[in-house]
Amino acid sequence: MRYRVVFLLVFFIFLAAAAAALAQAPDAEAILRRADENMGSDNKITTSEMRIHGRRGSRSVRSKSWIRGRTQSFTEYLDPPREKGTKMLKLDEQLWTYTPSSDRTILISGHMLRQSVMGSDLSYEDMMEDPRLEVLYTAAVGGEEEYEGRPCWVLDLTSRGEVTAYFTRKIWVDKERFVVLKENRYAKSGKLLKTTEVRNVERLGNRWVPTRIIFKDALREGLGTEFVLESIEFNAAIPDHVFSKASLR
Repeated sequence: MRYRVVFLLVFFIFLAAAAAALAQAPDAEAILRRADENMGSDNKITTSEMRIHGRRGSRSVRSKSWIRGRTQSFTEYLDPPREKGTKMLKLDEQLWTYTPSSDRTILISGHMLRQSVMGSDLSYEDMMEDPRLEVLYTAAVGGEEEYEGRPCWVLDLTSRGEVTAYFTRKIWVDKERFVVLKENRYAKSGKLLKTTEVRNVERLGNRWVPTRIIFKDALREGLGTEFVLESIEFNAAIPDHVFSKASLR
């Protein structure tokens, strides 16, 4: 009888501990939603610089982008002179580019979406994906780790079945600021395709925003592409005419 009481006591202590652990376990979908919301905005205008570190040297490209929701964006390249005036327009699932040197507007589709943008480690496909990860992926907490001294949740993301450039992703989400500080992107086979590492985060209004990110295509040589955010205006007023094919010329 005594041993039975001890057994029951241990059993109930175990159940209580398991229940407490379950209650404290993080909700992966909620973490991912918070990370998406941190960068979410109806409209925004950004100015940025891409520092492309290729096998044959480095170069910089500056651009300004007008973004409305998840389906409309317009980008104009400002520097260097050879790229100045090049423009890109995204409307829903279509992407057009205009180059002043050829005075041509081209629809980017099919295999062309996998091509590099301006020789960088980013593809047109990267730019076309829905920026809200919770729309494209299911999430599970894979553990907890530190990245650059910041405690992070490690989330394992799996495609919901939609057409995605990357079947799975692993992301490191800052526990305090809910910023994705590091990311690995994989093919369905499990092969690593691309990585991102955030090197600087700034407080802008009521948001924490990555302002310096290193993108690296794991399948190509070079030191990656450094993306530097120079300015960003959230919830900006953008005229409708910006998101039209007429704006490309």
